[in-house]
Amino acid sequence: MPVLHSTRNVEIVEPATAHRTGVGIFEYTDNYTVFHYGRMPDPIPGKGEATCRMAVFNFRTLKAAGVPTHFRRFLPPNRIEFDLARLPESGAGPLADNTLVPVQVLVRNEVPQGSSVHRRLAAGTLTLDEVGLTRVPHAGERLPQPLIEYATMFEPVNRFVSRFEAPRLAGLSAGQLQVMSDIAVKANAVLAGHAERVGLHLSDGKAEFLLATDGRLVLADSPGTPDEARLLFNGLHCGKQVLRNWYVNNGLEVPTGRLIADGVPRDRWPEPAPLPAAFLPVMSDLYRSLSEAWTGERFWNAPGLDDATRAVTEVIGQ
Repeated sequence: MPVLHSTRNVEIVEPATAHRTGVGIFEYTDNYTVFHYGRMPDPIPGKGEATCRMAVFNFRTLKAAGVPTHFRRFLPPNRIEFDLARLPESGAGPLADNTLVPVQVLVRNEVPQGSSVHRRLAAGTLTLDEVGLTRVPHAGERLPQPLIEYATMFEPVNRFVSRFEAPRLAGLSAGQLQVMSDIAVKANAVLAGHAERVGLHLSDGKAEFLLATDGRLVLADSPGTPDEARLLFNGLHCGKQVLRNWYVNNGLEVPTGRLIADGVPRDRWPEPAPLPAAFLPVMSDLYRSLSEAWTGERFWNAPGLDDATRAVTEVIGQ
C-alpha cells in the first residue's frame, strides 16, 4: 500500500496484535519528499534501490554493534522485511507493548545550512538553553556533543517538543525516554563513525522506535539513509536537501504549514513545480554514488562522489 508521506510502500504480511509481533515489508521507491507535502512529482531513477541497500547495510552494522532494530531480512533489490508493530491509539496514557512510539529522536552532530535550528533560534521559538548550547553555532560547525531534540510523528506537520513534554506525548516514562535517547545516540555514533571512514560526514538524522512485546525499545524506520539523515561530502549535501534548496532559492516552496493552519483541504493544495529534466540523471548518479561509497558494493559503476557532487553543483546548485 502506498504511503503518501513516505518514500516507501508498506505491505502487511502478518498483522501485529497486542501480544504478537507482525511482519511487514518496506518497498523503497524512487520517490522523494520535502516540505511535508508528501511525494513530489518527479521520481529519481534508482533512488529506491540505492537507499534500500544503504538501509540494509546500516541495520546489519547496528546489529553487530548491539543496537536492537526491527530489521528481519533483505529482499533484493529494493525491499526489506521487518518486525511490524501497531500504530498508537489516540489519547494520553502509557504506551502499549508492540506499538510504534509516537515521538521521534533527532540527533544533530552539527547544525548545517538548511537546518531548522537556525531558523527557530532566530525566531525565538527555540532557546539555546533548551538544546544545551551556549551560543548559536555556525552552519556546519561540529558540535562538542550531539544535540538531542524530540518531535511528534503522526500529526499533519510534525512539531518539535521539549524533553519535558516528550514522555507524556510518547506514553513513556522519563526513564524509557532516556533509554530511547541513549539508543539513538549510540546508533548515531556507529553510523557517524562509518561515515568518517568512507569520507562522508553524518550531519544529523532522526530515529524512530517501537516498544516491543517484551517491553524493549527497538530502533525502527531506516536510520542513516539519505531519507532520514543529512549526509555531506566535502561540505556538499548528498540527498534531497539539494532539491529542497533549489525549490526555496527559486521561490517554489510549497507552504504546507500555512495551508494546514488555514484549513485548506489537501485536494486544493497547489501542485509543486516539476524538476527540470536535467536534474534527474545527476540526482540518480548522486544516490547511486552515495550508496556505493557507503556500502562498498559496486552495482551500478556510478561516478565517484567527487564527480557526482560536482555534477549536482553545476546543474542544480547546493
